[in-house]
Amino acid sequence: MMKVKRALLSVSDKTGIVELGKALADLGIEIISTGGTMRTLKEAGVPVMAVQDVTGFPEMMDGRVKTLHPKIHGAILAVRDNPSHVQDMKDHGITPIDLVVVNLYPFQQTIAKPGVTLAEAIENIDIGGPCMVRASAKNNKYVAIVTNPAKYGAIIDILKKDGEFTDAYRLELAREAFQHTAQYDTAIAAYLSEQVEKGAAD
Repeated sequence: MMKVKRALLSVSDKTGIVELGKALADLGIEIISTGGTMRTLKEAGVPVMAVQDVTGFPEMMDGRVKTLHPKIHGAILAVRDNPSHVQDMKDHGITPIDLVVVNLYPFQQTIAKPGVTLAEAIENIDIGGPCMVRASAKNNKYVAIVTNPAKYGAIIDILKKDGEFTDAYRLELAREAFQHTAQYDTAIAAYLSEQVEKGAAD
């Protein structure tokens, strides 16, 4: 097990994120964040570093491109006991991320609104979020991925007590994360199938 030193927080559902951010900061854990999450944390007085300060690139294309960068995904995917991965991190100035807290754009809620257009639905298909979730879940030996705000209390308690997570707990979080992205993609596929069928009917 390794101590959690750096966390990335990027959530659509802001429930409990300030309390989590404050707890992480109080434990001396560095926080990286994006867009609305970063503003919410800053307004609450939580010290936070912008993703663009890590990557060297601004958020662009109306927020479509924020976290899709080697300094984020390399920090998540690096195998910490693989010498070549460690050397790559050193060579490219990549600092590992140990905890990733992400939940996705509200696609299901968007398409449930009366009169929603296909374009509006498409804009609420998250890209960077699922990439981070899946990368973190894949690398669960080293990274804890949290997609459910109901888990924040347990995360805080574990970090206060131990400062790190067991392999078994990270694996459980990874399982939940893959369920989260699977349900998300299933909802998108079902919606697009409906649109295709409507087009065929027209």
